[in-house]
Amino acid sequence: MSEGPSLIALRGVVKTYRKGRETIHALDGVDLDLAARGMVAIVGPSGSGKSSLLHVTGAMDRPTAGDVTVAGQRLNALAEHELTRFRRQTIGFVFQSFNLIPNLTALENVMLPMEFNGVPGDERRRRAATLLERVVLRPRQAHRPAELSGGEQQRVAIARALANDPPLVLADEPTGNLDSGTGQLIYELLKEVAQERTVLVVTHAEALAQMADQVLHIKDGRLDGGTVPPGRASAFKEGGTR
Repeated sequence: MSEGPSLIALRGVVKTYRKGRETIHALDGVDLDLAARGMVAIVGPSGSGKSSLLHVTGAMDRPTAGDVTVAGQRLNALAEHELTRFRRQTIGFVFQSFNLIPNLTALENVMLPMEFNGVPGDERRRRAATLLERVVLRPRQAHRPAELSGGEQQRVAIARALANDPPLVLADEPTGNLDSGTGQLIYELLKEVAQERTVLVVTHAEALAQMADQVLHIKDGRLDGGTVPPGRASAFKEGGTR
């Protein structure tokens, strides 16, 4: 539970799917509180419910039962168009496959979320250039995704996730398509981002997960109480979750 107001609060969250005659219990009564800053890793075997938890938290999917509250907004109460606006303003997404628009430059990819959010053109361009500088890619801002390495594409994706300055960034296997060295650099960048917002990362990589402030283990749709990696107890307490 968090010591102060939670950025994320899940209560009794259930998510089921039908697969033929079989009912899949992706999430089975999940309770979770996460504070407003820090990096949290969700680890577990394939099919354990990691991505389902991320999708429900990120307003990309609705729970079958239970309540999801993010940034003070109860997502269950929102209509579809309201969920779309909420995602755009409150959540940044980083995907395993980068999901960049292939015919847009790096700068244009980062500008795109701001355009959807009504940010004026000059401000979009200025902020996108600043974000690309932050991820050490400003000299590559005119390059299209096919002209960038995998690590560079993922750094563009992180800059894009920060475009509207969201309090929450969700990353689904962000290093899955990268070599181990590049993957560690991406995690270090996400860790830096987590100093000013909450970053929730789904990963299979236990070693990289240990860089997080908290590790949540999920199996059969159920979370354990979470662990604090060795040497991170004081930072974790300051972050407001335990």
